[in-house]
Amino acid sequence: LVFINGHWSREFSRLSGLPAGVTVENLASALHSRNDLAASHLSRYVRFTDHSFAALNTAFMQDGLFIHLSDGTVMEQPLHVLFVAAGGTAPFMVSPRNLIVLGKNCRLSLAESYVGVTDVPYLTTAVSEVVLAEGSALEHDKLQVESPQAFHVGLSAFHQEGGSNVTSNSISLGGQLVRNEVTTVFAAEGSECTLNGLSVATGKQLVDNHTTIDHAKPRCVSHELYKSILDGNSHGVFNGKIYVRPDAQQTDARQTNKTLLLSDAAVINTKPQLEIFADDVKCTHGATVGQLDDEQVFYLRSRGIDLQSARDLLTFAFASDVAGRIHIAPLREQLD
Repeated sequence: LVFINGHWSREFSRLSGLPAGVTVENLASALHSRNDLAASHLSRYVRFTDHSFAALNTAFMQDGLFIHLSDGTVMEQPLHVLFVAAGGTAPFMVSPRNLIVLGKNCRLSLAESYVGVTDVPYLTTAVSEVVLAEGSALEHDKLQVESPQAFHVGLSAFHQEGGSNVTSNSISLGGQLVRNEVTTVFAAEGSECTLNGLSVATGKQLVDNHTTIDHAKPRCVSHELYKSILDGNSHGVFNGKIYVRPDAQQTDARQTNKTLLLSDAAVINTKPQLEIFADDVKCTHGATVGQLDDEQVFYLRSRGIDLQSARDLLTFAFASDVAGRIHIAPLREQLD
């Protein structure tokens, strides 16, 4: 599906070959044709009273993506949604709103890409609400490669019922000022989520990653790995919150943030955060910040590799730990 400035482009979209039980359309149409289903979930998992930019998105949303999978539906092929910002001479704002609802025991891989083809400054406020019923699994890959003049504020909210599994891969490569917020709530026992993130910034870019994992029920598992590569005068932020509520016994939560600084002027502010109110848990969190290892660079140079190629090779290896976790092969190859 292709959206241009937040509006669905039927001309550039290809929706042939969808299996039975899969509904894919633009949100504006879904609110008209499937009003009960779409309206019952829209704005339920992202409260505009708690998020300023979610309020802005809610006020100005006109269209976006709607996906519904009936119980037991398995999508063998991934879906790709492309949001294109294209403007004229005046600054503008784009506010796509996405709603994905998976029934019981469903499987889906979804790639969500944001690109810009304009030199005009613009703001993207994107909100995605994702609901997983019992036993469903989702891989959600978000790739942000907007123009150097872009301001991007995105929020992805996952609501997980019992036995569901979410893998979220958030990749940020473009934009002047970027904020990615990912939240997930375990609403029933036995669920699992994996949040991965990679930010690559240079010049005066600012990339701000905030994550929240709410262990509201017992026996849930969360894994989190966020990495940043910062060069020039760029600035990175990571704030990862894990809440373990009083009744969420036998929680297993692990969080790691790693940053590679390629210049002396690059800055990272990192704050891994645990709030634990239960006593039978396994929780770890940590952060590392560093530069390329001189001994590793020397080793590669001693094997006949020039300095820049050695630095590039080590930087790529640092990033591929996250990029390699994307299971959609074309997207992973593009990212490489």
